[in-house]
Amino acid sequence: MLSRLSELLWADWIWFPQGHGWADFQDRTDGKVFPQTSDLWATLPSRCASCCSGLCSRAAFVSHQHLPRTIAGPLAALLGVRDKPRVCVAPNPTLESYFSRTSKHPSQNSLETLSKQTGFSVRQVQRWFRRRRNQERPSKVKKFQEASWRFAFYLGAFFAGLAVLVDKPWFYDVKQMWEGFPKMTLLPSQYWYYMIELGFYISLLFSVASDVKRKDFKEQIVHHVATIALIGFSWLVNYIRAGTLIMLVHDASDYLMESAKMFNYAGWRNTCNFIFVVFAAVFIVTRLVILPFWIIHTTWVYPLTVYPPFFGFYFFNGLLFVLQALHIFWAALIIRMVIKFLPSNAIVEDERSDREESESEDENDTFKEKSTNGHVQNGHTPLNNNHRKMD
Repeated sequence: MLSRLSELLWADWIWFPQGHGWADFQDRTDGKVFPQTSDLWATLPSRCASCCSGLCSRAAFVSHQHLPRTIAGPLAALLGVRDKPRVCVAPNPTLESYFSRTSKHPSQNSLETLSKQTGFSVRQVQRWFRRRRNQERPSKVKKFQEASWRFAFYLGAFFAGLAVLVDKPWFYDVKQMWEGFPKMTLLPSQYWYYMIELGFYISLLFSVASDVKRKDFKEQIVHHVATIALIGFSWLVNYIRAGTLIMLVHDASDYLMESAKMFNYAGWRNTCNFIFVVFAAVFIVTRLVILPFWIIHTTWVYPLTVYPPFFGFYFFNGLLFVLQALHIFWAALIIRMVIKFLPSNAIVEDERSDREESESEDENDTFKEKSTNGHVQNGHTPLNNNHRKMD
């Protein structure tokens, strides 16, 4: 039963156009080699990965954990990135239990109930929850360290991709990505480019729990899974040329975004805003113009003039459409951010970030609490007795 299912799953007619199949990927005596399924297993960060390419995802994961502390930490100090002091909450089992198990943002009725249970005023309970939420938010230094790690990878990956593709004919004429398909020889540079990119995205998926949480957390998970599936599938069926172009387009703008965030955390307003505008322009050009109208057009429309449609064709382009939908979603956020900060020249803020609640709100709460104790009357400061009341 299982063997029959496996045979059906890997049938040539599902993944390849008519007349082609897995037999086309047998290495030849003339030195020509092709992508192999076993190479993908080697990218997993496990002890069973015996191939050198298995180091890619493990190296990415390890550097993700250690680079921020060894390099990004001192760099943050050099650029003047400092964390604001946070007021820690006093331990309270009742409030902590509600915070952990029920909600981090209690309703007004819940606040009143918790106030009775703890003996605190409602405003004291509000303040406790606000400070407790702030304790869980990532610090500015941690955000800077994560941005530094991603900046280093994306910058290196972009120039590595350029080096791999700059002398290839399909870099200038995208239709040539299908020339000779699927019997296209795998080049060593393509092999390492794929393994490094795949290892990086696998490391992101493994480390997502320790990364800075953002409002688009679910979209990021979808993006990582779709990207890993796209890279893996394009490797299996030798869509290598299309895959390298897609990876290069994605890396073209990411390092700009990370560098803008680094200068944002350092407080370099003008530099941050300038880089972000450049990033927004590159993002829109590469992901909303080049990717859909050049690359996806060549993977979706052009192949139908050469081969009859098949399942692998639909599967590959389906993953591309998922990524394109995410690009449109993020482009809307980026444009909204540009519109928000350009008129006022305010420093750009990441719309996806969970902003820290200001401690000034505590001061307002304290001021309002004093009003109930006679320091403030009817919302106004009492008149000084040395001044006579004016008619």
